[in-house]
Amino acid sequence: MKHFYKLSSALMLSAALTVSGISGVAAKNFKIAVGDSGGSSQEATGLGFKKALEELSGGKHTATLFLNGQLGSEQDTVNEAAIGTLDMSLLAINNVTPFSPTVGVFTLPYVILSLEDAEKLTQGPIGQELTENTINDAGVRIIAWTYTGFRVLTNSKKPVKSVADLEGLVIRVPKNEIMIDTYKSWGISPTPMAWSETFAGLQTKVVDGQDNPYTTINAMKFYEVQKYVTNIRYIFSIEPLIISEQVFQELSAADQEIILEAGKAATAASAAFLREKEAEIKNILIEKGMEISDPENNEAEFIELATTAVWPKFYESIGGVEKLNAVLAEIGRDPVSE
Repeated sequence: MKHFYKLSSALMLSAALTVSGISGVAAKNFKIAVGDSGGSSQEATGLGFKKALEELSGGKHTATLFLNGQLGSEQDTVNEAAIGTLDMSLLAINNVTPFSPTVGVFTLPYVILSLEDAEKLTQGPIGQELTENTINDAGVRIIAWTYTGFRVLTNSKKPVKSVADLEGLVIRVPKNEIMIDTYKSWGISPTPMAWSETFAGLQTKVVDGQDNPYTTINAMKFYEVQKYVTNIRYIFSIEPLIISEQVFQELSAADQEIILEAGKAATAASAAFLREKEAEIKNILIEKGMEISDPENNEAEFIELATTAVWPKFYESIGGVEKLNAVLAEIGRDPVSE
Protein backbone atom coordinates (compact mmCIF):
# COMPACT_ATOMS: atom_id res chain seq x y z
CA MET A 1 0.00 0.00 0.00
CA LYS A 2 3.02 2.29 0.29
CA HIS A 3 2.82 3.35 -3.33
CA PHE A 4 -0.57 4.91 -2.71
CA TYR A 5 1.00 7.49 -0.46
CA LYS A 6 4.48 7.95 -1.94
CA LEU A 7 4.59 11.39 -3.46
CA SER A 8 6.78 12.31 -6.42
CA SER A 9 9.30 15.09 -5.95
CA ALA A 10 7.17 17.30 -8.18
CA LEU A 11 4.08 16.76 -6.05
CA MET A 12 6.07 17.36 -2.87
CA LEU A 13 7.32 20.65 -4.32
CA SER A 14 3.76 21.59 -5.31
CA ALA A 15 2.50 20.78 -1.80
CA ALA A 16 5.28 22.78 -0.22
CA LEU A 17 4.47 25.76 -2.39
CA THR A 18 0.79 25.34 -1.57
CA VAL A 19 1.44 25.37 2.17
CA SER A 20 3.78 28.34 1.97
CA GLY A 21 1.19 30.21 -0.08
CA ILE A 22 -1.54 29.73 2.53
CA SER A 23 0.57 29.96 5.66
CA GLY A 24 -1.85 32.48 7.08
CA VAL A 25 -4.67 29.90 7.09
CA ALA A 26 -4.99 28.06 10.42
CA ALA A 27 -4.04 24.42 10.68
CA LYS A 28 -7.02 22.13 11.17
CA ASN A 29 -7.68 18.79 12.83
CA PHE A 30 -10.65 17.34 10.94
CA LYS A 31 -13.06 15.42 13.13
CA ILE A 32 -14.26 12.23 11.37
CA ALA A 33 -17.21 10.20 12.64
CA VAL A 34 -16.79 6.50 11.83
CA GLY A 35 -19.65 4.05 12.15
CA ASP A 36 -17.53 0.88 12.47
CA SER A 37 -14.85 -0.10 14.96
CA GLY A 38 -11.12 -0.67 14.72
CA GLY A 39 -9.96 -3.20 12.11
CA SER A 40 -12.78 -2.34 9.73
CA SER A 41 -12.64 -1.20 6.13
CA GLN A 42 -13.97 2.16 7.29
CA GLU A 43 -11.00 2.55 9.62
CA ALA A 44 -8.63 1.65 6.77
CA THR A 45 -10.16 4.42 4.65
CA GLY A 46 -10.00 6.91 7.50
CA LEU A 47 -6.37 6.12 8.27
CA GLY A 48 -5.50 6.32 4.58
CA PHE A 49 -7.09 9.75 4.42
CA LYS A 50 -5.30 10.95 7.55
CA LYS A 51 -1.89 9.79 6.29
CA ALA A 52 -2.28 11.38 2.87
CA LEU A 53 -3.72 14.59 4.36
CA GLU A 54 -0.73 15.03 6.62
CA GLU A 55 1.73 14.34 3.79
CA LEU A 56 0.03 16.56 1.23
CA SER A 57 -0.33 19.45 3.66
CA GLY A 58 3.24 19.19 4.90
CA GLY A 59 1.98 18.33 8.37
CA LYS A 60 -0.27 21.37 8.59
CA HIS A 61 -3.55 19.43 8.68
CA THR A 62 -4.46 16.16 10.35
CA ALA A 63 -7.59 14.18 11.23
CA THR A 64 -8.98 12.31 14.25
CA LEU A 65 -11.18 9.23 13.82
CA PHE A 66 -14.04 8.70 16.28
CA LEU A 67 -14.78 5.00 15.83
CA ASN A 68 -17.78 2.82 16.59
CA GLY A 69 -20.44 5.50 16.31
CA GLN A 70 -19.05 7.64 19.13
CA LEU A 71 -20.44 10.77 17.50
CA GLY A 72 -23.95 9.41 16.91
CA SER A 73 -25.84 7.33 14.37
CA GLU A 74 -24.69 7.41 10.78
CA GLN A 75 -27.79 9.26 9.59
CA ASP A 76 -27.40 11.79 12.41
CA THR A 77 -23.88 12.54 11.23
CA VAL A 78 -25.19 13.44 7.78
CA ASN A 79 -27.43 16.07 9.35
CA GLU A 80 -24.59 17.39 11.48
CA ALA A 81 -22.23 17.62 8.52
CA ALA A 82 -24.92 19.34 6.46
CA ILE A 83 -25.16 22.19 8.98
CA GLY A 84 -21.41 22.36 9.52
CA THR A 85 -21.21 21.14 13.13
CA LEU A 86 -19.29 18.01 12.07
CA ASP A 87 -16.39 18.00 9.61
CA MET A 88 -16.62 14.51 8.12
CA SER A 89 -18.33 11.14 8.42
CA LEU A 90 -17.56 7.64 7.16
CA LEU A 91 -20.82 5.76 6.73
CA ALA A 92 -22.69 3.18 4.68
CA ILE A 93 -24.14 4.61 1.49
CA ASN A 94 -27.59 3.31 2.40
CA ASN A 95 -27.54 5.91 5.19
CA VAL A 96 -26.88 8.66 2.65
CA THR A 97 -29.76 7.53 0.41
CA PRO A 98 -32.56 9.08 2.52
CA PHE A 99 -30.91 12.48 2.01
CA SER A 100 -29.87 12.03 -1.64
CA PRO A 101 -32.02 9.31 -3.24
CA THR A 102 -30.07 8.94 -6.49
CA VAL A 103 -27.16 7.27 -4.67
CA GLY A 104 -29.63 4.45 -4.04
CA VAL A 105 -28.69 3.08 -7.44
CA PHE A 106 -25.65 1.56 -5.71
CA THR A 107 -27.87 -0.24 -3.20
CA LEU A 108 -30.26 -1.80 -5.70
CA PRO A 109 -29.87 -5.56 -5.23
CA TYR A 110 -27.51 -7.35 -7.58
CA VAL A 111 -26.36 -4.28 -9.50
CA ILE A 112 -22.71 -4.33 -8.36
CA LEU A 113 -21.26 -7.81 -8.70
CA SER A 114 -17.55 -7.30 -7.91
CA LEU A 115 -15.00 -4.94 -6.40
CA GLU A 116 -13.97 -4.03 -9.93
CA ASP A 117 -17.55 -2.98 -10.72
CA ALA A 118 -17.58 -0.81 -7.60
CA GLU A 119 -14.28 0.86 -8.46
CA LYS A 120 -15.33 1.63 -12.01
CA LEU A 121 -18.67 3.10 -10.97
CA THR A 122 -17.52 5.20 -8.02
CA GLN A 123 -14.36 6.57 -9.62
CA GLY A 124 -15.89 7.38 -12.99
CA PRO A 125 -18.50 9.83 -14.29
CA ILE A 126 -21.36 8.14 -12.44
CA GLY A 127 -19.59 8.54 -9.11
CA GLN A 128 -18.92 12.19 -9.92
CA GLU A 129 -22.58 12.77 -10.78
CA LEU A 130 -23.71 11.21 -7.51
CA THR A 131 -21.20 13.35 -5.62
CA GLU A 132 -22.68 16.48 -7.18
CA ASN A 133 -26.17 15.25 -6.29
CA THR A 134 -25.25 14.77 -2.62
CA ILE A 135 -23.85 18.30 -2.50
CA ASN A 136 -27.10 19.70 -3.88
CA ASP A 137 -29.45 17.39 -1.99
CA ALA A 138 -27.77 16.95 1.37
CA GLY A 139 -25.11 19.63 1.77
CA VAL A 140 -22.31 17.07 1.98
CA ARG A 141 -19.59 16.13 -0.51
CA ILE A 142 -18.27 12.60 -1.11
CA ILE A 143 -14.47 12.75 -1.13
CA ALA A 144 -13.56 9.05 -0.83
CA TRP A 145 -15.13 5.62 -1.22
CA THR A 146 -14.77 2.63 1.09
CA TYR A 147 -15.13 -0.80 -0.52
CA THR A 148 -16.26 -3.19 2.19
CA GLY A 149 -17.41 -6.21 0.17
CA PHE A 150 -20.66 -8.09 -0.21
CA ARG A 151 -23.17 -7.98 2.63
CA VAL A 152 -23.40 -11.63 3.65
CA LEU A 153 -26.28 -12.81 5.81
CA THR A 154 -25.68 -14.00 9.37
CA ASN A 155 -28.06 -15.45 11.92
CA SER A 156 -28.03 -17.32 15.21
CA LYS A 157 -30.66 -19.98 14.48
CA LYS A 158 -30.04 -22.11 11.40
CA PRO A 159 -28.21 -22.47 8.08
CA VAL A 160 -29.86 -20.55 5.25
CA LYS A 161 -29.39 -21.84 1.71
CA SER A 162 -32.70 -20.94 0.07
CA VAL A 163 -35.37 -18.26 0.21
CA ALA A 164 -37.61 -20.72 2.06
CA ASP A 165 -35.00 -21.04 4.80
CA LEU A 166 -35.54 -17.38 5.72
CA GLU A 167 -38.98 -18.19 7.09
CA GLY A 168 -39.20 -17.57 10.81
CA LEU A 169 -36.07 -15.43 11.03
CA VAL A 170 -36.15 -11.85 12.28
CA ILE A 171 -33.49 -9.96 10.32
CA ARG A 172 -32.15 -6.51 11.17
CA VAL A 173 -31.67 -4.09 8.30
CA PRO A 174 -30.76 -0.40 8.15
CA LYS A 175 -33.56 2.13 7.87
CA ASN A 176 -33.36 1.96 4.09
CA GLU A 177 -36.40 1.31 1.91
CA ILE A 178 -34.51 -0.53 -0.84
CA MET A 179 -33.01 -3.01 1.59
CA ILE A 180 -36.30 -3.44 3.44
CA ASP A 181 -38.14 -4.16 0.19
CA THR A 182 -35.47 -6.63 -0.90
CA TYR A 183 -36.16 -8.80 2.13
CA LYS A 184 -39.89 -8.41 1.57
CA SER A 185 -39.39 -9.76 -1.95
CA TRP A 186 -37.95 -12.87 -0.28
CA GLY A 187 -41.07 -13.29 1.84
CA ILE A 188 -40.11 -11.81 5.21
CA SER A 189 -40.55 -8.43 6.87
CA PRO A 190 -37.19 -7.29 8.26
CA THR A 191 -36.71 -5.12 11.32
CA PRO A 192 -35.20 -1.66 10.69
CA MET A 193 -32.70 -0.89 13.44
CA ALA A 194 -30.01 1.74 13.97
CA TRP A 195 -26.46 0.49 13.57
CA SER A 196 -25.54 1.51 17.11
CA GLU A 197 -28.28 -0.80 18.45
CA THR A 198 -27.50 -3.82 16.28
CA PHE A 199 -25.03 -5.77 18.45
CA ALA A 200 -27.30 -5.48 21.48
CA GLY A 201 -30.29 -6.50 19.36
CA LEU A 202 -28.48 -9.66 18.24
CA GLN A 203 -27.18 -10.38 21.72
CA THR A 204 -30.62 -10.14 23.34
CA LYS A 205 -32.23 -11.94 20.38
CA VAL A 206 -34.58 -9.11 19.61
CA VAL A 207 -33.39 -9.94 16.09
CA ASP A 208 -31.95 -13.25 14.87
CA GLY A 209 -29.68 -11.97 12.16
CA GLN A 210 -28.31 -9.16 10.01
CA ASP A 211 -26.25 -8.68 6.88
CA ASN A 212 -22.86 -7.03 6.55
CA PRO A 213 -19.51 -7.71 4.86
CA TYR A 214 -16.97 -10.08 6.39
CA THR A 215 -14.68 -7.23 7.44
CA THR A 216 -17.51 -5.58 9.38
CA ILE A 217 -18.68 -8.83 10.98
CA ASN A 218 -15.17 -9.39 12.29
CA ALA A 219 -14.54 -5.81 13.38
CA MET A 220 -17.85 -5.69 15.27
CA LYS A 221 -17.28 -9.17 16.82
CA PHE A 222 -20.61 -10.47 15.57
CA TYR A 223 -19.16 -13.98 15.81
CA GLU A 224 -19.89 -13.67 19.54
CA VAL A 225 -23.65 -13.57 18.88
CA GLN A 226 -24.03 -15.16 15.42
CA LYS A 227 -23.37 -18.69 14.19
CA TYR A 228 -24.41 -19.08 10.57
CA VAL A 229 -23.24 -17.18 7.48
CA THR A 230 -24.79 -17.31 4.01
CA ASN A 231 -22.78 -15.95 1.09
CA ILE A 232 -25.49 -13.86 -0.49
CA ARG A 233 -24.20 -11.00 -2.65
CA TYR A 234 -27.25 -8.82 -3.04
CA ILE A 235 -25.41 -5.62 -2.14
CA PHE A 236 -21.75 -4.75 -2.47
CA SER A 237 -21.23 -2.44 0.47
CA ILE A 238 -19.89 0.98 -0.48
CA GLU A 239 -19.25 3.43 2.33
CA PRO A 240 -18.34 6.99 1.39
CA LEU A 241 -16.28 9.49 3.32
CA ILE A 242 -18.27 12.72 3.26
CA ILE A 243 -17.22 16.24 4.20
CA SER A 244 -19.53 19.04 5.21
CA GLU A 245 -19.90 21.22 2.13
CA GLN A 246 -20.01 24.23 4.44
CA VAL A 247 -16.66 23.23 5.95
CA PHE A 248 -15.23 22.47 2.50
CA GLN A 249 -16.20 25.87 1.11
CA GLU A 250 -14.56 27.61 4.07
CA LEU A 251 -11.19 26.15 3.02
CA SER A 252 -8.83 27.83 0.60
CA ALA A 253 -8.73 26.51 -2.97
CA ALA A 254 -5.34 24.94 -2.23
CA ASP A 255 -6.63 23.18 0.87
CA GLN A 256 -9.68 21.97 -1.03
CA GLU A 257 -7.38 20.34 -3.56
CA ILE A 258 -5.40 18.70 -0.76
CA ILE A 259 -8.63 17.28 0.69
CA LEU A 260 -9.68 15.86 -2.68
CA GLU A 261 -6.26 14.32 -3.34
CA ALA A 262 -6.19 12.79 0.15
CA GLY A 263 -9.62 11.33 -0.62
CA LYS A 264 -8.27 9.60 -3.73
CA ALA A 265 -5.45 8.09 -1.68
CA ALA A 266 -7.97 6.90 0.92
CA THR A 267 -10.08 5.25 -1.79
CA ALA A 268 -7.02 3.37 -3.08
CA ALA A 269 -6.13 2.32 0.46
CA SER A 270 -9.62 0.91 0.96
CA ALA A 271 -9.48 -1.22 -2.19
CA ALA A 272 -6.06 -2.55 -1.18
CA PHE A 273 -7.31 -3.38 2.32
CA LEU A 274 -10.24 -5.41 0.97
CA ARG A 275 -8.10 -7.31 -1.52
CA GLU A 276 -5.50 -8.12 1.13
CA LYS A 277 -7.71 -8.90 4.12
CA GLU A 278 -11.09 -10.34 3.13
CA ALA A 279 -10.01 -13.98 2.66
CA GLU A 280 -7.95 -13.83 5.85
CA ILE A 281 -10.89 -12.42 7.81
CA LYS A 282 -13.22 -15.10 6.47
CA ASN A 283 -10.86 -17.76 7.85
CA ILE A 284 -10.75 -15.96 11.21
CA LEU A 285 -14.54 -16.12 11.43
CA ILE A 286 -14.47 -19.86 10.72
CA GLU A 287 -11.89 -20.26 13.50
CA LYS A 288 -14.26 -18.32 15.77
CA GLY A 289 -16.91 -20.98 15.15
CA MET A 290 -19.02 -19.49 12.37
CA GLU A 291 -20.41 -21.87 9.75
CA ILE A 292 -20.39 -20.55 6.18
CA SER A 293 -22.54 -21.84 3.33
CA ASP A 294 -23.47 -20.80 -0.21
CA PRO A 295 -27.03 -20.31 -1.49
CA GLU A 296 -28.53 -23.01 -3.68
CA ASN A 297 -28.37 -22.73 -7.47
CA ASN A 298 -25.91 -19.81 -7.48
CA GLU A 299 -28.45 -17.61 -5.70
CA ALA A 300 -30.82 -17.73 -8.71
CA GLU A 301 -34.06 -17.53 -6.71
CA PHE A 302 -32.81 -14.64 -4.56
CA ILE A 303 -31.71 -12.74 -7.68
CA GLU A 304 -34.92 -13.29 -9.64
CA LEU A 305 -37.24 -12.25 -6.81
CA ALA A 306 -35.25 -9.17 -5.81
CA THR A 307 -34.53 -7.71 -9.24
CA THR A 308 -38.07 -8.31 -10.46
CA ALA A 309 -39.78 -6.74 -7.43
CA VAL A 310 -37.32 -4.09 -6.28
CA TRP A 311 -35.67 -2.52 -9.33
CA PRO A 312 -38.84 -1.13 -10.96
CA LYS A 313 -40.15 0.26 -7.66
CA PHE A 314 -37.14 2.57 -7.31
CA TYR A 315 -36.58 3.74 -10.90
CA GLU A 316 -38.10 7.12 -10.14
CA SER A 317 -36.13 7.78 -6.95
CA ILE A 318 -32.76 7.00 -8.56
CA GLY A 319 -33.48 9.29 -11.51
CA GLY A 320 -35.23 6.99 -13.96
CA VAL A 321 -34.57 3.62 -15.56
CA GLU A 322 -32.07 5.35 -17.85
CA LYS A 323 -29.86 6.01 -14.79
CA LEU A 324 -29.83 2.32 -13.92
CA ASN A 325 -29.06 1.49 -17.54
CA ALA A 326 -26.17 3.94 -17.52
CA VAL A 327 -24.77 2.14 -14.48
CA LEU A 328 -25.25 -1.27 -16.09
CA ALA A 329 -23.62 -0.09 -19.32
CA GLU A 330 -20.61 1.24 -17.41
CA ILE A 331 -19.91 -2.25 -16.07
CA GLY A 332 -20.72 -4.08 -19.31
CA ARG A 333 -24.16 -5.44 -18.50
CA ASP A 334 -27.33 -5.47 -20.58
CA PRO A 335 -29.92 -2.72 -20.11
CA VAL A 336 -33.39 -3.24 -18.68
CA SER A 337 -36.67 -1.93 -20.05
CA GLU A 338 -39.47 -0.33 -18.05
